[in-house]
Amino acid sequence: MSSKRLKPFLYGCLLLAGVSLIYYGAARNSNVYPAITIAGFFNKESPDHLSGRYTTIFDEQGNTLSIMARTTYVGDELYTSEGNSYRVYKVDGDRAEARFLGVDPQIVAYSELYARQEVPVSTNLAEQKKGNIAIYHSHTDESYVPSDGSEAIPFKGGIYQVGKAMVDRLQGKNMTVNYDQTAHDPHDNNAYVRSRRTASNLMKTNPAAIFDVHRDGVPDPSYYRSNIEGKNVAKVRLVVGRENPKMDANMDFAKRMMAAANEMHAKVVKEIFVGKGDYNQDLSSTALLIEAGTHTNSKEEAERGVSLFTDAVPTVLGISGAPAGAAPTAAKPVKTTGGGGWKAVGWILGITLVLGLGYLLITSGSTANMKKNMSNFGREVTGLFSLRGAARKPGTRERGGQDSDDQE
Repeated sequence: MSSKRLKPFLYGCLLLAGVSLIYYGAARNSNVYPAITIAGFFNKESPDHLSGRYTTIFDEQGNTLSIMARTTYVGDELYTSEGNSYRVYKVDGDRAEARFLGVDPQIVAYSELYARQEVPVSTNLAEQKKGNIAIYHSHTDESYVPSDGSEAIPFKGGIYQVGKAMVDRLQGKNMTVNYDQTAHDPHDNNAYVRSRRTASNLMKTNPAAIFDVHRDGVPDPSYYRSNIEGKNVAKVRLVVGRENPKMDANMDFAKRMMAAANEMHAKVVKEIFVGKGDYNQDLSSTALLIEAGTHTNSKEEAERGVSLFTDAVPTVLGISGAPAGAAPTAAKPVKTTGGGGWKAVGWILGITLVLGLGYLLITSGSTANMKKNMSNFGREVTGLFSLRGAARKPGTRERGGQDSDDQE
């Protein structure tokens, strides 16, 4: 393989690697991303919330920890309303097993913090502006069978009414809400790609938080149903994507929301699930995916549940006079599997390296020739950093010519 053919290819690989690193380095300090991401290209979420397709997570003793209509992967995590944390270490089809990590000290500390607070609803206009909240739906067909007659209604699912219940609750607290009802059908693994443009547009309003509202697809309505304050309510699950640069901040927000909401309304938040994917949460440090009950709950139960959950929003965000909530100094989070942005970079670099080596091996004809070509290229790259074009010493001979001092 000639040097002329080798150099452009390897320079291209280096350029791709450099652009990837710059992109994700800047992304960590950015609030708004483009509509398509490199991470999204390599890591599209599989369809979730589809009825009849669900996973059961067990602890090491065989006790059921959670049921969810999504694929789980090794490394996913679960945080219960009591603060117990687990990490999935084995997946076999629709069965996953998780290991107990311990009680999360942050959740415990936040629960104690919010238990001591009594925060009145603010009517201050300045705080209303500060309290801009964004809401949208990635799966706009999701519906509730007892109320809607179907588990899915394309482009106009019952999930819109659940989102509206959340909007009404927030507006009742004098908060401004930007509710984008753009449809993102069909319900496939590109729904989050399509909804990313919606979320990006909502981020232009600089919201204090952004929520993607869903329902689950597990068949048993009793898994989410609970009687809270004398009414049947569908509890909510919070979902955080572990493959995005803002995962740690998203997780902190989720813990605050669960702790505050459960102190207000008897464990209305069932759990936090940390799953593979990004769910567009790289757009904001206060982005969350909410699952309001399941398709076999009534829509009214889901509306009640999401409304009770919403009561905690102004408290956690510090909008209604509550402290915005610096983490209690004694609280240190259980280590989670974050760093999603760098994982995507790792995939990019790894794929580039494998393809590059394969290309070099094929075009070189043998490993010996490939090593020789790589060695030659290395010397050429090193030469780029040497001082070239500096004044040559008198009497030095140019290749194929005379001594420069002899030329006339």
